[in-house]
Amino acid sequence: MNGLQDCAALHNGVKMPWVGLGVYKVKEGEEVRSAVRTALEIGYRHVDTAAFYENEEGVGQAIRESGIPREQVFVTTKVWNTDQGYETTLKAFDRSLKKLGFDYVDLYLVHWPVKGKYKETYRALEKLYKDGYVRAIGVSNFHIHHLQDVLADCEIKPMVNQVEYHPRLTQKELHAFCQENGIQLEAWSPLMRGEILSEPTIVDIGRKYGKTPAQVVLRWDLQHGVVTIPKSVTPARIKENADIFDFSLTDEEMKQIDALNLNKRVGPDPDNFNF
Repeated sequence: MNGLQDCAALHNGVKMPWVGLGVYKVKEGEEVRSAVRTALEIGYRHVDTAAFYENEEGVGQAIRESGIPREQVFVTTKVWNTDQGYETTLKAFDRSLKKLGFDYVDLYLVHWPVKGKYKETYRALEKLYKDGYVRAIGVSNFHIHHLQDVLADCEIKPMVNQVEYHPRLTQKELHAFCQENGIQLEAWSPLMRGEILSEPTIVDIGRKYGKTPAQVVLRWDLQHGVVTIPKSVTPARIKENADIFDFSLTDEEMKQIDALNLNKRVGPDPDNFNF
């Protein structure tokens, strides 16, 4: 891996850049447009949004204004919980596509495993995929048992599972299960909303390489084969988060970071959420 254009190959052959810009809680309008524009100028080619973030319009606009050909930018969006179900998902996708102002989306995800609904929702994603509106489909916040439930009778295996993943929540069993089934793991909140950045182990490793704690953690993601989408609206931080291709962590350092796991979440547990 030597740069922002480097990609993971999904099981259907679609290429997904290893590093993307997350835009959760980034305000619609100038704030999101400016963050996406900055990221694209730096060389990012992957932006992760969702219907729930209410900023799809700004994301689409910034990509169009960038002058970068649409097919060179990998765009993810997600169906929100209140829209889950077969017909309602198809309608929700239509709304997202209109807001983005595109003809297709690169990756469409089921945002959370809503009980009794996520399989129907996923079936709608399969239809969108077969009809050519999305290049890849997947899920988000799915535990192993949710994935098993989908795999039991889906026609098209999920290509991605985007989950909370950071050194305090290494999700080893889930990661192994995804690898066995050809599902690409992707990390949201890779920096644990900043909580992990003062961890002495990570600070020390960073010092050795002249890298920030954030850069060390994002490098750790990549070396574990996990796609990562750090979120920032600060140009300097967006640039810093991308500057992770000129050093490598040793096996020993990887193990030291792995050992920080506490199975600790900053977000809700996918088995117990109520939104």
